Formats: sequence, C-alpha cells, structure tokens
Amino acid sequence: MKSQNFRDAMKAKAPTLHLMCGMIAAGKSTLARRLATAPATLLLSEDDWLSRLYKDEIRSVADYVRCAARLRDAMGGHIEALLKARLSVVLDFPANTLANRRWMRAIFENAGAPHCLHVLDVPDAICKARLRLRNAEGTHDFAASDAEFDLITSHFVPPSPEEGFTILVHAET
Repeated sequence: MKSQNFRDAMKAKAPTLHLMCGMIAAGKSTLARRLATAPATLLLSEDDWLSRLYKDEIRSVADYVRCAARLRDAMGGHIEALLKARLSVVLDFPANTLANRRWMRAIFENAGAPHCLHVLDVPDAICKARLRLRNAEGTHDFAASDAEFDLITSHFVPPSPEEGFTILVHAET
C-alpha cells in the first residue's frame, strides 16, 4: 500500500526545471541551494562544474564564455534525462541572455517538464557590494572585478513576456 501512495505522490508533483536570472552576486546560488532542499530535487551549479573542469582555463570573461558553452553542450541531455526520471532540477546557470534562455527552454520542452524562471531583481549597487565582500572573503570559486561585473552586466537581457517563461520575481531593495 505504501508503494502505491509513493507512486501517486510522484505523479501528483511534476518534476520542474528551476532557472536563475540575475546579476553577479544577486543571490542566485543562495536561492538555488534553498530550492534544492525540496524532495526529489537536484542542484546543478555552473560555478561548481566550471571550477572543477576548467579552473585553470578561465582567466577572462572570454574564457568563461568559451568554457560555459562547452559545459552547456555537455549538460543539456543529462538535465533532460534527470527531468524525465522525475527529478526536479535547480539549474544554477545564469539565464541572463536570450541564447542561454533558448538553451534552457529546449531542455524543459524536450523533457516535457514545467519550469520556473526565478528572476532576482537586485540593484547593481547591492550586487557590487556583495561581490566585493565575496571577493575579500575568498568564499567563491571565481572572483570578478567591478569592471568585469560591468562588462558581464552589459550583456544582460531581462526576460520579456514574449519569451513565454513562467516567471517568479524575487525583488530586493
């Protein structure tokens, strides 16, 4: 009888792909870790994977872009398989550009899974203050300067309604 209840519970809760959108140090990874505490939920962190696979290769924003593209190429099918295996996935990869969001959309559409795009709306000044603190503490795998923050932020494209994502905004002032 218990196994039937478990199967019913698994059917009732569809596996979901959680996506993170926000500036550097907006709190994406903190939110991702919190979301990943839900049952049958797995956290995949771009920073963790990049730091283990390509740490010695990433010395500039251009290096990050190249290595992140390689990682996305390797991970897409794996994430689809996890969703199809009825696991929710918290994808702590930045959904900050149209291209990244297209990649993410293909994953949840191919898996036939629902999604939630978590948008962290945090002012740049707060993000930069957090970034400087994080850099000083040495608690993050990658340190970014203010200039790198500005460069990366210049490529940020907020999601639009036309993209058709299910969006949950987390605002901080």
